[in-house]
Amino acid sequence: MQGNKLYVGNLSYSVTNEQLEKLFSPHGKVQTANVIGDKGFGFVEMANSAEAEAAKEALDGTDFEGRNLKVDEARPQRERSERTYNRY
Repeated sequence: MQGNKLYVGNLSYSVTNEQLEKLFSPHGKVQTANVIGDKGFGFVEMANSAEAEAAKEALDGTDFEGRNLKVDEARPQRERSERTYNRY
C-alpha cells in the first residue's frame, strides 16, 4: 500500500466520525476519520502506510454495526470539470 488514506464502504447510515475513529484506532494512530453524510461510506487517514495496511487487513470484510465493511486504499480525488449551464 502506498498511501495512508483508506476508503471505508458499506457503513451503517448511523455511524459517526467518532465511531469510525474508535474502530480504526487499535490498528494505529488515526489522523482523521470522516463519514460522508448519509452516503454509507467514509475515509480514514492513518499516520503512515504500514498502519493503514494493518487496519485494512484487520477490518476489511468484518461486521460493524450489522454490516460487512469494505476497506481499501482510497483513490485520489478526481478533478471535477466546471459545469456551465447554457440556456437555449
